[in-house]
Amino acid sequence: MTYEPPQHPEPTPDPPSTDAEDLVDLNLDEPLEGDLQSMADEVASGYATQVLPDEEALAEAEPKVDLESALVQAERQMEDLLQREADLMDHQRRLAADFNNFRNRAQRDIALAVDQSERKILLEVLPVLDNFERSLGSSYQDVASFSAGVELIRKQFVEALRRLGVEPLALQPGDPFDALTSEALTTFQDPTLPDGVVAAVFERGFNLRGQLLRAARVVVNRNPEPEKPQ
Repeated sequence: MTYEPPQHPEPTPDPPSTDAEDLVDLNLDEPLEGDLQSMADEVASGYATQVLPDEEALAEAEPKVDLESALVQAERQMEDLLQREADLMDHQRRLAADFNNFRNRAQRDIALAVDQSERKILLEVLPVLDNFERSLGSSYQDVASFSAGVELIRKQFVEALRRLGVEPLALQPGDPFDALTSEALTTFQDPTLPDGVVAAVFERGFNLRGQLLRAARVVVNRNPEPEKPQ
């Protein structure tokens, strides 16, 4: 009797799954572009719904923060400008008040200086008037005594003018005529004097502190031109 090993049945392969989720159509005869595009759009839309809300929130939050900071900065700048304007207006008012005070003070100083100058002139001239009154009330023995008294008064008056800065022009008959310091009233013919010189002084000229105060009024000598030989 022959020993035969037991026979084991071969495993039967599982039948292919018919679940729709596990089935993949590998048929390459039909185009797959439409299905792939729709699948990609569906995946992208699902991804966008998860990511975009955060980006949109950030995009909306950043401009809001920038606008608020810009508004705060603009308000600060406006306050600074308003404060500077107020300071400038106050400074301008102070300058205007100082200028008005200076102008009033200058006007008072000028008026005071004019008054003092007038007083100084009058105080120099009044003694001359006093001597004229004394001369008129005096009795003179002759004309020469009266003339000597008048000459003393004239010298006193010239000395008073000198103290005030008034000096007579040193102009005498025979000096050349100068139109800058003299005014020619008329001409005179004197053969003893050169042509174009001062023949007589009608009114003396004066300088005030080195500048011409009054021009002298003079007569100018004009000799006739010699006749030309024919």
